[in-house]
Amino acid sequence: MSRLNQAALKGLAADVAVPGYDRAQVKTGVVHLGIGAFHRAHQAVVFDDAIKSGDPRWGVLGASLRSPGVRDQLNPQDGLYTLVVRDGSDDHLRVIGACAGVMVGPEDPAALVAAMADTDAHIVTLTVTEKGYRLDPAAGDLLLSDADVAADLVDLAAPRTAPGFIVAALKARRAAGLKPFTVISCDNLPHNGKRIRAGVIAMARRIDPSLADWIEAEGAFPQTMIDRIVPATIPDDIARLTARLGVEDQGMVKAEPFTQWVIEDRFAGERPDFASLGVQLTDAVEPWEDAKLRLLNGAHSAIAYLGALSGYEHVHEVVAVPGFRAYVEALWDEAETTLNPPPGLDIPAYRKALMARFSNAALMHRTRQIAMDGSQKLPQRLLAGAAERLAAAQGIDAIALGVAAWMKWQSGVTESDEIFVVDDPLAAKTSELLADADTDKARVSALLSLSAVFPPALGADDRFAEAVTSAYLSLSQNGAVEAARLVAE
Repeated sequence: MSRLNQAALKGLAADVAVPGYDRAQVKTGVVHLGIGAFHRAHQAVVFDDAIKSGDPRWGVLGASLRSPGVRDQLNPQDGLYTLVVRDGSDDHLRVIGACAGVMVGPEDPAALVAAMADTDAHIVTLTVTEKGYRLDPAAGDLLLSDADVAADLVDLAAPRTAPGFIVAALKARRAAGLKPFTVISCDNLPHNGKRIRAGVIAMARRIDPSLADWIEAEGAFPQTMIDRIVPATIPDDIARLTARLGVEDQGMVKAEPFTQWVIEDRFAGERPDFASLGVQLTDAVEPWEDAKLRLLNGAHSAIAYLGALSGYEHVHEVVAVPGFRAYVEALWDEAETTLNPPPGLDIPAYRKALMARFSNAALMHRTRQIAMDGSQKLPQRLLAGAAERLAAAQGIDAIALGVAAWMKWQSGVTESDEIFVVDDPLAAKTSELLADADTDKARVSALLSLSAVFPPALGADDRFAEAVTSAYLSLSQNGAVEAARLVAE
């Protein structure tokens, strides 16, 4: 079977949307670090819309900072891939043409730095997951003890980290007399712009203080909030699309219909006409960010751990269980009290829409996909809200159950005694802590000592410890479904 490529576009069915522009005229205005499924289903679509609108400055060069997998999927396809939007039984297909190709950073770091330093590059976007920023999850400081960070601080000729590539490219732009590019983090990090800015400047200051001063004065790291559910592609998805297209697309992505991008109106140079492309520009991203992290992402994490522990593979299966569905509403009731909704965000309507999105069976969104890297996600998704509610002398039963479910997940055993590998940067540490604890209370206490996850003030708060311990005991005694139902009563 032949692959999707530029030549194959003419043979696709009329109901498949294809790029309607001359791709040879498109410039590379965006370099994206971490070109996984989410970027291809979200930001790349916006840049594709910009090109379609008649602005050819916004082609995307993708870069992987780890494996060559996406490069091997997309480069044989001339950078083309299909976005499959699934809503119920309907699939809407669109071939995205904005991506010019994919580089693999570790294979040729200097080439990636040169691409970022090119005069046509105005924006660098990132989806490298929380751990890719090499920042302490709780404090937000650059992880100086990280081996790759240490290597970048010694020699930036061949960067290894996202902050390292950004600093190296900005150093090259400054030497060439160019303005900085705008750095836009698109990961689910609280204050993501401030965090990547702090990491970049901290690295730059240790290498060249004058470079750090220039970045502080001239650079831009806008806050952002991004929202779209993008489940992992599975072989059946590719087979199904191949039958529809008549060619094979190894780089396809699938997503829900909903999509949202909110960006702080702060840029260092040229940018697309984001407002005309459906992107919301604002002076204050934080209220949008908090609502998304604590309602959508917080519920997703709780659903993932509770559902996977009790044997449910997909999000829609979890929320179809009455006890779990009621629990999600109880979790939202707690989270809602910690929010300061921005104008235009109707929280009751948002909650209703979220439940409908969670119930979309066509997405087949796997609980274990969401459960990955939980130690990096817990602070912003659940712990921040818990701290605010405790400060206001409010209960945290629902939040505590989500935290306890993460703790249970660290054991690597489901309720049906299925053994699995915990996919988390701290998995070795949590396994060690759990091995040394012989009671449920001791297990909770041991995990609460992880300062990389639990801020010391919260981990030492007796009210928090008691709530999480009670939830953990309920999970052990009652199982996830019943524990959730009891919280929701």
